[in-house]
Amino acid sequence: MAEFIGGSEEGFVDMMNKRANELGMNDTVFKNCHGIDEDGHVTSAHDIAVMSKELIKHEKIFEYTTIWMDSLRDGKSELVNTNKLLKTYTGANGLKTGSTSLAKYNLSATAKRDNMQLIGVIMKAPTTADRFSDAKKLLDYGFANYSIEKLNDKGAVVGIYEVQRGIQDSVNGVTEKQLTKLFKKGTNKNIESEIVVDKVVAPMQAGDKIGEIIYKQNGEEIARCNIVLESSIDKITFGKVLSDLMNMWVRLGR
Repeated sequence: MAEFIGGSEEGFVDMMNKRANELGMNDTVFKNCHGIDEDGHVTSAHDIAVMSKELIKHEKIFEYTTIWMDSLRDGKSELVNTNKLLKTYTGANGLKTGSTSLAKYNLSATAKRDNMQLIGVIMKAPTTADRFSDAKKLLDYGFANYSIEKLNDKGAVVGIYEVQRGIQDSVNGVTEKQLTKLFKKGTNKNIESEIVVDKVVAPMQAGDKIGEIIYKQNGEEIARCNIVLESSIDKITFGKVLSDLMNMWVRLGR
């Protein structure tokens, strides 16, 4: 696979290190593509969590990481998932185990309950049982103490705004995306929102940004969401103005 994608193992490793740098994995240096012990081939629990977070943005990965058992060679051989959390931890959906003589037993564990997906990384555990028990403790702490709260829905109407030089007089401004925020349980209070909108001057397209909602808690910004146009607006033309005037004169003459 490395040779197919990168032209050679060395080329692929260069790609790996470049991507790690882009993701901010500052403690990681890849020396090979397979992960076997090698001088200078290093990473950290934080960097594995960063990489795992990026990977699970592609939700199709869970179709594979949640497979418990599969068969090969027309059923003559069977493979069992080495991630025992899939059978012992509620919500477990991944992600990757690994072990070498130097690195010991490692695990990037993912689990989802309700709308919250967590990642717990264990490195250099002395036994395979330890990596799973320690991962459970990390995930338990996260689910017990934190929650995801919704700040706004996608496409929610924020306001109706005047249109300058447009065929229509006004247009709806809506939220660009659903916005959620991680809170320690019991701290999602005193949240206020401030709406900042620019002038709306035609022509503009649906989805064009016209402002932002800024969310603050106790005076400090915690999140922001773009406000975009719900529909396109065309610029008014001389012909349209003339037509409107003619129609008005006709109505007045009746």
